[in-house]
Amino acid sequence: VAAETPELAREALKHIKVTYKQLDGVYDPGEALKPDAPQINALAANKFEHVNIAEKFHYAHGDLFAAKEKSVAVVSRKFTLPRVTHACMATSNITACYDKTDGKLLLYSSTQVPFLYQRDMAHALKMNPSDIRIIQPIIGGGFGSKLDMYPFEPICALLSMKTGRPVQMLYTREEEFLASPTRQPMEIELTAGVDKDGNFTFREVNILKDNGAYTSWGATTPFVIMQAFSSLYKVEACCFDAVAVYTNNVFAGSFRGYGNPQATFALERVIDLLADKIGMHKDQIRLLNANEKGETTGQGLFFETCGHRQCLETVIEKSGFAAQQSGEGRYRRGIGLASMLHVGGGAKIYRSDGCGTTVKIDPYGFCTIISGSNEIGQGSETVLAMIAAEELGIPLDRIKVINTDTDVKPWDVGVHASRTSFVAGNSLLGAIRILKEKLNKKAAELMAVSEDDLEYDNYQIFSRSSGKSIDLAKTVREMHFTPPNELAVANYFYEPSSQFQDSGFKGNVSGTYAFAAQAIEVEVDTATGNIQVLHVHVAQDVGKVLNPLLLDGQIHGGVLQGVGYAISEEMIFDKGRLLNPNFHNYKLLTAADVPEIHFYAVETHDQQGPYGAKGVAEAPLIPTAAAIANAVCRALDLEFIELPLTPERVLKALYEQKMKAGNASVAQNIEE
Repeated sequence: VAAETPELAREALKHIKVTYKQLDGVYDPGEALKPDAPQINALAANKFEHVNIAEKFHYAHGDLFAAKEKSVAVVSRKFTLPRVTHACMATSNITACYDKTDGKLLLYSSTQVPFLYQRDMAHALKMNPSDIRIIQPIIGGGFGSKLDMYPFEPICALLSMKTGRPVQMLYTREEEFLASPTRQPMEIELTAGVDKDGNFTFREVNILKDNGAYTSWGATTPFVIMQAFSSLYKVEACCFDAVAVYTNNVFAGSFRGYGNPQATFALERVIDLLADKIGMHKDQIRLLNANEKGETTGQGLFFETCGHRQCLETVIEKSGFAAQQSGEGRYRRGIGLASMLHVGGGAKIYRSDGCGTTVKIDPYGFCTIISGSNEIGQGSETVLAMIAAEELGIPLDRIKVINTDTDVKPWDVGVHASRTSFVAGNSLLGAIRILKEKLNKKAAELMAVSEDDLEYDNYQIFSRSSGKSIDLAKTVREMHFTPPNELAVANYFYEPSSQFQDSGFKGNVSGTYAFAAQAIEVEVDTATGNIQVLHVHVAQDVGKVLNPLLLDGQIHGGVLQGVGYAISEEMIFDKGRLLNPNFHNYKLLTAADVPEIHFYAVETHDQQGPYGAKGVAEAPLIPTAAAIANAVCRALDLEFIELPLTPERVLKALYEQKMKAGNASVAQNIEE
């Protein structure tokens, strides 16, 4: 219903009568795979052995049997990871404006992927994509939640087309919880081995993912999950299987880290257990198996640069990890260690991972960047402006970035996979190189110097050898009178040196890879079960720091999301009904919960990235939950295989530990 006011719309809804046929729901993926389970999604392709399987993945490298044979210790565990929401500050929304005179549709949308969104909207409405214009306003966060076109969005567009008036739809917070994608809950069965020297021998993985009722990006997260199991630390053999299963739950989508936080939690917990089993220090086993520069993993990932070892060494030293001991008494402290691997230079999952850029300079020395890449709060506009300022020698206040309008900007696949600084930055650098070739030719002519002898600074173009200079704006004005005089140039960066994975999921899918390690100190109150995160030490291979303040913001934001995932956040359901669809009962962290975060940038200067930079946005979140869980286990001498580590779960584990110790004492007394 579209109406003048929300109150009128709600009143009109009362006059619409709908008859529903109630069906039995299936809310557990294991139950959904039973032979007699009803088909949940009638539109599913039915391409697997069961109607409720949405996607299946199988990957393997190495000789699994031989690797098992040389293992002196093996650990096997099943981990349970929760469903969580993105909790963006702004809820999902759209404003549709249809012009009946020319048949054009204008949409103000909070999408992360404007051109893919334009394509999907055109398909849904049976329109020509060029008749749909997408403008992206300032939005309150995305984190992967806005890669989909939601069902309410074409409905809103249709209402505008019917009425000929602008129509706006805005989710309430409860609707955002119930009808937006989530991080996918999953069960991960991991068996891993180690040889007598501490080298990792094999990993065998089976994952059951709750896909929800519909297929979204969440079904494809095993593309990333398998990279953690196959390639984080050196490992001789890996066998990976994952299945995404339809249930009558909220559908799972993309969320910062794209399945990697779940995988890293399971892997890093098992690494601690393997170290204990062979009597090796938890830091030493990681350093022994750390990834190296020049390594090609079993899956085909090539690490042209790699700061994995340096990240580990940094946080181990800064945190005092080696000296930490489990305490006694009510309050017990522990330090946990974990690291991560993630794409850092785009991800070859489309035919092109590219980005277009147009750059122009006006006669007054002002620069306009028209970038295909959009801004969703990650700070990319600032980074692009800084690149232009560095290259052209002009201040930031003379640079404008335009990136919100599909009728104006060139094509880009969208904001995801930690790709913007890397891909859009390279695209911009290419455009500026073309622009400077033109400027250099005219400036060299005006100053009677060599084109190869010029540099840009403080509004001027300088000759290094002669000391001559000319105003940048004057050079532009002079170019208006003689060819070549076009100072609006375009460049398209297609993608880095990456490749599609083959049918066995092998291939170097990113131009470069990000590494990080975290050492986290916690204090556990054994009387209440409450966990306080005290210190977070983060070392991350960023390639090259472009903007220290923005980088620090990404680190802090990512870590805080990871802490919430570890100790408090969980969507709680009762037969498909969400019990905590609000910020009162869904426990987000507050400012009072922020720990001390110590960040150490590791620069490896990857030649693929702009100025050597890598993508950074997803990495800070990925190892946090694993490091916290390892810290809690170390502090309490307990084992946790489920998130979040709520006070209830901690108290239950402490109670079971106490009962077990008491029973052992009683048994010993009887024996005596």
